[in-house]
Amino acid sequence: MSRFLQTIGSAWAWLGIAVVIILWFPTMVLMYLVTVPFDKGRYIIGWWFRRLGVAMAKVNPYWRFRRTGLRVADPRRPYVVVSNHESFADILLISHLPFEMKWLSKVEILGIPLIGWMMRMAGDIPIKRGFGPSAVEAMERCRASLRNRVSVIFFPEGTRSVDGNMLPFKDGAFRLAIEAGVPILPLAVAGTRTALPKHDWRFNPARAVVEVLPPIETAGLTLDDLPQLKERVRATIQVARDALRAQLT
Repeated sequence: MSRFLQTIGSAWAWLGIAVVIILWFPTMVLMYLVTVPFDKGRYIIGWWFRRLGVAMAKVNPYWRFRRTGLRVADPRRPYVVVSNHESFADILLISHLPFEMKWLSKVEILGIPLIGWMMRMAGDIPIKRGFGPSAVEAMERCRASLRNRVSVIFFPEGTRSVDGNMLPFKDGAFRLAIEAGVPILPLAVAGTRTALPKHDWRFNPARAVVEVLPPIETAGLTLDDLPQLKERVRATIQVARDALRAQLT
């Protein structure tokens, strides 16, 4: 594909995404007003907001996304969902899963007109990087979400790697799961790494898949078990991710 055609095609895709976001906003406002009085965990409006991610992916002619793996029988059983991280497109890919989960996001993103406002309505959780009290508050909001029978999702690598190899996992998601006594639900993501290159607005053709892996129970574990749990989850995701990458080549 020539650079010129990629530029024109990407501009057209971004226009389509912008139109979808603008059209989605009033439906979010209406659903917020109708559901929030009785839906304490904001499950319904959050689920509807994730459908925006599906729509944004579908209007992009460069992307073909799909989901596979375990079917979650009870969408209201709370999990700490843990995924590897390859690109911004991971968010839209994971939105294809048919159950709701709350996302942690940089507070600056939640201030962006329309998309950030919808994230706040959906109950996503702001965090200010490098500011300790913000992290404490974010984790408490994660606990509140779990108590309201809504899952939360983490990218425990913290950022995507430069070379595509998985980075070490941070402790936060696993500490939360152990303290709250809820299972870890691992996700493996593959195919998104080049879908939207870092520091470039142009899209690349991408076939990507997210696989839901079997839950890993934390009942009976203590914080002494955290390092072993963390490495077990990381190894599980890496094996699945490598298999998905082989299928996509």
